[in-house]
Amino acid sequence: MAQVAPRQRVSEQEYLEGERTTEVRHEFVGGETYAMVGASDRHGLMALNLATALHPHVRGTDCQLFMADMKLRVEVAGEVAFYYPDLLLSCDPQDRETYFRQRPCLIVEVLSEATARIDRREKLYAYTQIPSLQEYLLLAQDRIEAELHRREGETWTTLRFTEGAVPCTCLNLDIPLATIYEDVPLRDAGSR
Repeated sequence: MAQVAPRQRVSEQEYLEGERTTEVRHEFVGGETYAMVGASDRHGLMALNLATALHPHVRGTDCQLFMADMKLRVEVAGEVAFYYPDLLLSCDPQDRETYFRQRPCLIVEVLSEATARIDRREKLYAYTQIPSLQEYLLLAQDRIEAELHRREGETWTTLRFTEGAVPCTCLNLDIPLATIYEDVPLRDAGSR
C-alpha cells in the first residue's frame, strides 16, 4: 500500500513571507496552507457592489475597507489562522499591520458551492471569536439572500434577508439588497 507523504507545516512567519511573493493566494490554518480558488462573475460583482456602497461611508473615518486581498489574522484555541475575507471593515485605528488586520467590525463572504461549508462552519466559529467583530455577513450568489450573524452582547443571533436592506452596525447604515445584487445575473450557482 502506498503511503501519503505528510504535509509540510509552515510557521506563521514563513507563511507571511511566502504570501508576499507568490502569485497564488493561500489561507493558513494551524500551520497548513490552502490555495484559494478563482471567483465567478457573480461573486466579483456582488463584492464590488457592496464595497462601492460602503466606501462613501468610510471616507473621513477611522475605518478602512478592504476587498479580497487583505488577510485577517485570527487565533482560536491557540492556533493561528489567516483568511482572505471577501470584504473586511476595520474601524480600530490601532489595527494597522501592513499585510493583515486582526480587529474587524464587519466581515463579508460571498458563498459558493466550494466555500459555503467552510464559511458557515470553520470561519463562522473563528470569526465569532474576534472580540471586535459585530457582524459576519454571508451572501448567496445564486439567489437574493443574505445571512447576517450579529453580536448582541455576549451572544450571536442569525438573521436572514431576502428583501429590503441589511443593517451594518459598524457604519450605522442599512444596505439595500437591491444594491448588493444590482446587475448580478442570478442563474445556476457556479463555483466560486
